[in-house]
Parts: sequence; C-alpha cells; structure tokens
Amino acid sequence: MFPPFPRTSRFLIVPLFAVLTGSLPTVCRAQETGPITKGLRVFTCAHSFHGFVYGMLAEAAKNAGIEGHTPAGYSGIGGSRVIQHWTLEDEKHQAKVALSSGKVDVLTLSPIWMPDEGIEKFAKLGFEHNPNIRITVQEFWLPNDTYEPKYPLDVHKMPKVDHDATNVAELRKKQSQYDHDVDEYVRGINDRLGKQVLFTVPVGQAAVALREKIVAGQVPGLKKQWDLFGDPWGHAKPPLQVLATYCHFAVIYRRSPVGLPLPAALKNAKKPEWDDKLNRLLEELAWEAVVHHPMSGVTAGK
Repeated sequence: MFPPFPRTSRFLIVPLFAVLTGSLPTVCRAQETGPITKGLRVFTCAHSFHGFVYGMLAEAAKNAGIEGHTPAGYSGIGGSRVIQHWTLEDEKHQAKVALSSGKVDVLTLSPIWMPDEGIEKFAKLGFEHNPNIRITVQEFWLPNDTYEPKYPLDVHKMPKVDHDATNVAELRKKQSQYDHDVDEYVRGINDRLGKQVLFTVPVGQAAVALREKIVAGQVPGLKKQWDLFGDPWGHAKPPLQVLATYCHFAVIYRRSPVGLPLPAALKNAKKPEWDDKLNRLLEELAWEAVVHHPMSGVTAGK
C-alpha cells in the first residue's frame, strides 16, 4: 500500500546471534511491558484531529495520580503530514531539539491518515538519543467516513457526508483496512530499528465501537452519530476528543483509564447529559480497543 523507505545500514545492525538463531522477532518486541506509574515527558506533533490530546493527556495523568507527567513540547500544523513537522525551518524545529536532547520519553505523531516518511525520520532521531523512547502513531477515525488513501485529501467532499447515514458495519471494514495498512508500515520501521519503538493507537476502532453503540441506542448522552462531529470532514466534539485521549493514555501509560473522573472537556461543555455514565463508557471502549490492538503494546492483563 505504501512505498518502502530506503534501508539505512546504521539501523539494520542486529546481534549475530539473532540472525543465526532466527530470534529477530523477539529482538523487535517491546522490552518493557508493565504498567507505568511514573510520569513521562511527552512531546506532540499534531493537526486538529490530534492536538487536543496534548493537554487532555496531562489532565488524565493527573487524575490517575501519576506524578511527574511533563508536557515536553508541542508542534501544531493544521492538516499536516508528519513530514511537515520534520521540515520546519530551523528556528521552529522544537521537536528535533527536544528529541536530540534525549529528554523525551514519548513522542506522539498523527499522520493525516496515511503514514509518511516523517515517521521514520523522527523515530531514528528519537531512538538515537534515547534508546528507550516510545513513539505513538494515531490511527484515527476516517475523514469523510471513508478510506481513500490519497493526498492531498478531499476536505470539501461533495456531496457532503451525513454521518448519521453512514453504515457502521461498512465503516468498520474500512477502518480495519486502514489500521492494517498503518500497522504494516509502522512494523516495517520497527524491524529496521531492531526494536519496537513505534506503537499505534487505535482511536478509530474505539470510535467505530462508540458509533455502533450510538446506532443501537446504548450511549447515555449521545443520540446520533453527528453528536461526535463538528462537520462532515470529521472534526471531533468533546466526547470523541475524550475517547481519543483515553486511548492515548492507555497506550502511553499501559494502564486502564476506567475509573478516571469526569474530565474538564465534558464537565465544562454545559451538557448535563455528558455525565459520569458517558465518561465511563468512553473509558471502557478506549481500553477495549487498545488491549485488542496488535500494535498498541498493551494487553488486558496489564
């Protein structure tokens, strides 16, 4: 689906034992898998389908009693591919400076749905300066409720998408194909690095599950699919933003968000129906999506 990157010999060196014994798959797995209780330094490169996670993640960590969570920097570009954050002018290279310092534990990335070469560039730089860095790649809900892997994207799709008319069963098939393609792309980078540095965050899978429950009338406070979106393109309203944040919290801290209190995004929305019952469901759906996703680095036992 996506063209391979040129191989760089520096990141292809693996122990001879691994090559001779065929144990490379073990080498490429994440070495630490337990829940994380200490705060992490998190840098984010984002567009509008991801940027809100930066501040909301800090709130979730605080609500979870995690001390020391540190927002380490933010690069925001509307409608951006990851490579656009990489090619910023020198004085705007906040992400590169932060990664080069070795003082970033987690970098969150969000391609404009298709992965691009910027992911591997950031992964190599981060891994070079911090061998324990983890980089997340957001697999978000499908813009326009469809999977059309091309760029530039049709942000003014005609006719306008009616989210309530979307067949969620078909949407799940498209979402699964998209996630598979992103996972394969990310897995290739991990193979070249010799370690699982990159993890994918299945926000889109959680969103589809939520939409299925909305259609079935099983979501307190949400009556229609449009309640999640601000426009046909798919910009997120607070419930979807919270769901996405819980997915990232689960992947980054390898622990369940279930039980966290009502976040400010729902509390301050002046919608009494966006209450603790809705929040609990969002937490459960996020955790369910993360523990069943093969590239999240998290299992139900953690």
